[in-house]
Amino acid sequence: MLRFKWFFALLLAVVLQAVQAPTARALTIDIYGPGQRQVNVCLLAPVAVSAKPGAAPHLPDGAERLENLMRQDLSFLPFIKLMASSDILGSTSGATAKEIDFHALTLAQADLAVSTSWIDEGRDMGSLELRLFETFSGRRILGKAYANVQQEQLPLIADRFCSLVMQALTGKSAFFTSRLAYVKEVGHSKEIYTVGPQGRGQLRVTRLGGKNLSPAWSFDGRKLAFTVLTPLGHRLGIWDRATGRIDRKNLNCNTVISPAFLPDGHIAVALDLAGRTSIYLLSDTYEPSTALTSSRAIDVSPSFSSDGAKMAFASGRYGSPLIFLLDMKTKEVRRVTFKGKYNTSPSMSPDGRFIAYSSMLPEGHRIFVHDLATGRDTQVSFGPGNDEEPAFGPDGYFIAFSSSRSGVYQLYLTTRHGDAARRIPVEGPAFSPAWGDVDQLLVRGQ
Repeated sequence: MLRFKWFFALLLAVVLQAVQAPTARALTIDIYGPGQRQVNVCLLAPVAVSAKPGAAPHLPDGAERLENLMRQDLSFLPFIKLMASSDILGSTSGATAKEIDFHALTLAQADLAVSTSWIDEGRDMGSLELRLFETFSGRRILGKAYANVQQEQLPLIADRFCSLVMQALTGKSAFFTSRLAYVKEVGHSKEIYTVGPQGRGQLRVTRLGGKNLSPAWSFDGRKLAFTVLTPLGHRLGIWDRATGRIDRKNLNCNTVISPAFLPDGHIAVALDLAGRTSIYLLSDTYEPSTALTSSRAIDVSPSFSSDGAKMAFASGRYGSPLIFLLDMKTKEVRRVTFKGKYNTSPSMSPDGRFIAYSSMLPEGHRIFVHDLATGRDTQVSFGPGNDEEPAFGPDGYFIAFSSSRSGVYQLYLTTRHGDAARRIPVEGPAFSPAWGDVDQLLVRGQ
């Protein structure tokens, strides 16, 4: 009998270990692979906790605003489905694992739960604790505390926490803390602005009048390069993000088109120095030093991989514009696109595997993504109107583009899988998006 009890106990332990084993695996999402999964996320009702024993706590005025900001952020992720509290039969509040009804959440098929607890300290908004739980196991995936919270900090707190959520699920986090530069019509002029991809924190960069076009971020997020059209000819504009200063460089030619930064901080730009427009590398003093392309046709729109090994560009060397690839080491040029007669505005993914571009179809311009490894072209935007000027995000997953589908050009987001387009809420006509990973500067407060 003793041997039987010992055997039964051992068998039970093995069974329990087998049952618990799946809960130890982290819930992850491969946003790059085909057939990305979708997870259900529930934002639990915020709770108030008193810092003083016996005192009655209350939620601050910003509690609802923070929840709305996080909902807005997470709604931009196509692999997340936000659940309503009405979807849950049971309690939808709680701060810690002991207080949350995970059984009710799993019955409602919620995969993840976010808890919010406000610590009432008797002044201002108090402090804040945010936690992310996996509902099946009750395991806390992440937790963050924020002391002495102020109203103006709520958007940044929402962005930071949602960035951590994306990092925990996908291994990437740049979306919520990156910035888009773009061109906005202001009266009769076109000026450069920056904004978060969710449409928050709009900042005007230029007040130069005239036409300021084709913004491009440096890889470290410190500078923007752009084209300045003046009555005397084109100039190269350089904006320093830390100082706000704008320098206008005279490159002594009439055409200065589509500047782009290399990872080492140098700039490549299309110039018409030899009677035709080719792409040149500029020196440290912004003098044309090396011709990166050479043909009888027009070569424009350089875009580089994050290691600087590849440059995509558009060229009319076969008659109409097509996309080409330059190996920066061997200088070999090869044709990338073979479908369509008008392919422009290439944007290289940071890892150098994909090129997003605009292709003219009978129904209008559409965004395609070319896979350099397989040679496959995938349409990722579907109109109506014209979809143009794609820009890969720093995560290599999201793509920003400009579209006239609303009647005027505005900014939209999709992914390299072609998920439903989402408009970036900025006012008025906007186009020519350029994506920069500027989080490191935001951390320093610059």
